[in-house]
Amino acid sequence: MDRVDSSPSRLVAARRVVIKIGSALLVDRATNSLDRPWFEGLVEDIARLRRRGQEVLLVSSGAIALGRRHLGLRAGPLRLEESQAAAAAGQVRLAHAWQEALGRHDIPVAQVLLTLGDTEQRRRYLNARGTLETLLGLGAVPVINENDTVATEEIRYGDNDRLAARVAQMTSADCLVLLSDIAGLYTADPARDPDAWLVPEIHAVTPEIEAMAGESATDVGSGGMITKLMAARISLAAGCNMVIASGRVRHPLQALEEGAPCTWFVAAASPARVRKQWIAGALKPSGELVVDAGAAAALAHGKSLLPAGVVSVSGRFERGDLVLVKDQSGRVLARGLSAYDSAEAGRIIGLRSSMIEQVLGYRGREELVHRNDLAMVNEHG
Repeated sequence: MDRVDSSPSRLVAARRVVIKIGSALLVDRATNSLDRPWFEGLVEDIARLRRRGQEVLLVSSGAIALGRRHLGLRAGPLRLEESQAAAAAGQVRLAHAWQEALGRHDIPVAQVLLTLGDTEQRRRYLNARGTLETLLGLGAVPVINENDTVATEEIRYGDNDRLAARVAQMTSADCLVLLSDIAGLYTADPARDPDAWLVPEIHAVTPEIEAMAGESATDVGSGGMITKLMAARISLAAGCNMVIASGRVRHPLQALEEGAPCTWFVAAASPARVRKQWIAGALKPSGELVVDAGAAAALAHGKSLLPAGVVSVSGRFERGDLVLVKDQSGRVLARGLSAYDSAEAGRIIGLRSSMIEQVLGYRGREELVHRNDLAMVNEHG
């Protein structure tokens, strides 16, 4: 395995960044309270990213650790119901801390609690993605955590590494930063093997890479290197670069930008290209939309498909399902994800987007298929 220089510029160049913060960093283990100096340093880093025009989503651990102190729960492992109670109490304090700290930089904050089903079940996935996209469009920083107060062992992630990767995948993020208590992936446990070295760059999670992973050395968090490699698989498949970096410095993102030791997992394609490829070949169409010549020309120039350009709808499909887009001669022009179900699409085709609310009774998307959800037949191969 070659040792190569990592590229901190990947973080600087990213349009949309997901940052995961582990409990072991956020919580002072001596007091089970928020580590304020470190927290403020991270917030200053986030504010700097925002000033550069980058969108930021936070996946923040720490609710259970903060809540158990407030509720006076004993040290050591907690029962599921105790963890849920601690999460309920700690989530309030965690969200308030983020709101207060980012608010001093005039950055609005929104709390989003997710479960495994929200990122795995299609309709809930679309709803969660829509909420996150809207928050980012409004200039807010979503602070995301697993909804531990309602999730059971069978329907929960159990660690925020994989949750962060699913959020990155869901939002087509360019970069996922896992701030940890270790600088990255070592060839072996550096505490046991003096010859172990940090792997700076990885392009695929191979069995050789998996063999390097060890267990978590902290009793504050629930993740370890194994879960980080699982997150890397998700990120790389989504076209998102991922980095594991130490958070044991006052300004961890600044340190990363300045070339601090870390492990980069480098995606082979961009999130947009991966998404287009997925739409192009990984799904079975559920319906068809036939468009007029004007809409066909607009699609060829990279535009979205508006209801006004659609002349007919066939098949039965739900919002988010794949549909074929054809011209009036029957030629397939594109494959895309519909923003409306087939019944709604049938009611709004041929109409201006401004009439959608009047016809359907609610204000949906202006596009029947957004350009980000379209793969032209000549875009892939």
